[in-house]
Amino acid sequence: MKKILMIAVLMLSCIMMAQAQDKQAQIKFDKTSYNFGSFSETDAIQKCVFTFTNTGNAPLVINQAVASCGCTVPSYTKTPIMPGEQGEIKVTYNGTGKFPGHFKKTITIRTNGEPEMIRLYIEGDMKEATEATSK
Repeated sequence: MKKILMIAVLMLSCIMMAQAQDKQAQIKFDKTSYNFGSFSETDAIQKCVFTFTNTGNAPLVINQAVASCGCTVPSYTKTPIMPGEQGEIKVTYNGTGKFPGHFKKTITIRTNGEPEMIRLYIEGDMKEATEATSK
């Protein structure tokens, strides 16, 4: 009798653990890259917004958003995003004092959901002030 009770308890525990694993947040971005195009170094600060949706069935939390360079600053929704709701990652690129030309930067996002880590990309072409005004 004890063996049957023990087996039943183990099976019930396994079923409950399997159901608990089904509840997971899932992040889905509308787009994962943004191109600023060409802009003048006199207008060196550029901004964009990445919108995402929690397509899972548990609250989604953004744990961290880290840029590959100090000239790129991400800010993000700090509160948990409930299933079906949307959040934003706002990215500011500051090319002030940087060499003109093409750039491509990476923003790494870490979440409690699936995928646990995702990368966003921004790029553009900053033109010299004299070059941009002469065209």
